[in-house]
Amino acid sequence: MPDPRKPPRVIPIQSLFASDAKVYPRSISGVFQRWRWVFAWLTQIVFYGLCWLPWNGRQAVLFDLDARRFYVFDFVLWPQDIIYLAVLLVLSALALFLFTTVAGRLWCGYTCPQTVYTEIFLWIEQRIEGDRPQRIKLDAAPWSVRKLGLKASKHGVWLMLSLWTGFTFVGYFTPIRDLAAAAMTLSLSGWETFWVLFYGVATYGNAGFMREQMCKYICPYAQFQFVMFDPDTLIVAYDETRGEPRGGRSKKVAQRDQGLGDCIDCSICVQVCPTGIDIRDGLQLECIGCAACIDACDQVMDKMDYPRGLIRYSTENALKTRSSRSTIVRRSMRPRVLIYSAVFFSLLAATAWSLATRVPLKVDIERDRAALAVETSEGLIENAYRLQLINASEQPRSFAITVHGLAGIHLPERLEVSLPAAASGAVTVQVRVEPGELSGGSHPIRFTVADTSDPQVTVVEEARFWMP
Repeated sequence: MPDPRKPPRVIPIQSLFASDAKVYPRSISGVFQRWRWVFAWLTQIVFYGLCWLPWNGRQAVLFDLDARRFYVFDFVLWPQDIIYLAVLLVLSALALFLFTTVAGRLWCGYTCPQTVYTEIFLWIEQRIEGDRPQRIKLDAAPWSVRKLGLKASKHGVWLMLSLWTGFTFVGYFTPIRDLAAAAMTLSLSGWETFWVLFYGVATYGNAGFMREQMCKYICPYAQFQFVMFDPDTLIVAYDETRGEPRGGRSKKVAQRDQGLGDCIDCSICVQVCPTGIDIRDGLQLECIGCAACIDACDQVMDKMDYPRGLIRYSTENALKTRSSRSTIVRRSMRPRVLIYSAVFFSLLAATAWSLATRVPLKVDIERDRAALAVETSEGLIENAYRLQLINASEQPRSFAITVHGLAGIHLPERLEVSLPAAASGAVTVQVRVEPGELSGGSHPIRFTVADTSDPQVTVVEEARFWMP
């Protein structure tokens, strides 16, 4: 029993979570940083501009969920074309395997939306609050009118860009010109308002606050990337043999005379890293392959009159064996890469051929199950069918329907169906045949639906004719 005269023992609460220190990436210039901005501009021009591009009197790319039609330039895709979505997902997975095996996380470093928007938000932050030392000093300073003004300006620009991003995203599902007109008159629908705000808040939170946390803890790609790596995968690597032992030194004295490697331990590579890691510790899942540390280290090497490439794109095998660039390129053509490439480009070619030869007409046939067969007054056997036609082009068409496959099989009259551009329609068709010597049961027949002005637009579909 505890002694009631003694005060209760207080057990301190120990947190199992250690929050990461905020990362303040330092601005840097260089070859790879310029390439990052090239890809940032390209991706954003496509994203923000493509939805405004007119095409055949409509938006060039529009995913019209209400009408169940997807417009992609000259292609009009319907729910029946879901196979192309499946192929697109397979191609994306194969591309991920292929490019990651060859060159590591280049996608993450140069074109991933999280990386691109984080870079844009950081650029805005640097223009308003200053570079790394100024931002650290500003965050540590007590609140003042100046600090409040800088923070409000930064977040105001962030919010405007985020809302415009959300608006553009919704503009791929609702015609963006109609969306803009509705926004100007404050007449957006509930769902349109929700998705503009949802995507805008997601952009604001991910690029403005979560930043490297998305790459380190949430993105699944960072967790399984090493499964696709091998010793010949191109990565951002620190040449430990050349750089160690590291340490500060005078530029006037040769580093070898001081027993030092080329690394002067300036930590610039850490300061420019958007995820806050030290690349000198080796390959880490937090590394997104952006090469900011390469640009920073090369500038330091130039100042010290040392050769560039202390941090560079290389492979584990190349670092161990001191291989040349030609050897790295030659070893990139290994069986694993060749297999991925063969499958990827074969599937890509097949998909391109399928789209190029795609007939802009779709036909679905259903037989009337209420009555398997009916005998007409002329003694003919009649089956009824329902044909669902889809004009998958952006011009009106007229289609003639004929039937074949059995002796004497015919339609009661010539049948033509006219459909507007990118529209669907249904027609009921009676098919008749003389009993003759046909046995009872099911017999195969063929429906031919052909454009009356373009014989190349023809679809042949099989069906079954029931004889009593």
